[in-house]
Amino acid sequence: MYFFLMEYDISSTISLVSHIHSAAADFLRVRLNQHGLPNLSSSHGFILFLLSKEEKLTMSQVAKRINRDKSTATALVQKLKNSGLVETLANKDDGRSKFIMLTAKGREYNKITAKLSTELIEKFYKDFTQDERRQVYILLSRISSHFESNLL
Repeated sequence: MYFFLMEYDISSTISLVSHIHSAAADFLRVRLNQHGLPNLSSSHGFILFLLSKEEKLTMSQVAKRINRDKSTATALVQKLKNSGLVETLANKDDGRSKFIMLTAKGREYNKITAKLSTELIEKFYKDFTQDERRQVYILLSRISSHFESNLL
């Protein structure tokens, strides 16, 4: 890993975060493939995770929670629907919207990805103390908050 050989500067931290993101995505892609599961983006996975926590969500709720516009969320959900992982149900209270829900296949997919997420977390925090884990989370959350109020 060349990142450990680089002299520290401000931009190397951002590069390191990008490298970790790519490595984590590669890890999940390989592990999903080993289980014969479709290679979905992290946004797809997050939608499935959200639906595992809440029985059903509207497209607007999904878009807001994944921080994407409604058209992007619609395209992501459509891929999940085409993969048989989610289904839509008419919203009786609002004829213009539909609820998105997990299918049985989607629930099974989530069981496997929950195990893979645990593996990824263990790999991410290998040899870290509980205090170090907490500090990493606090610092990254602080950085993340700088981008949440607006994109500019």
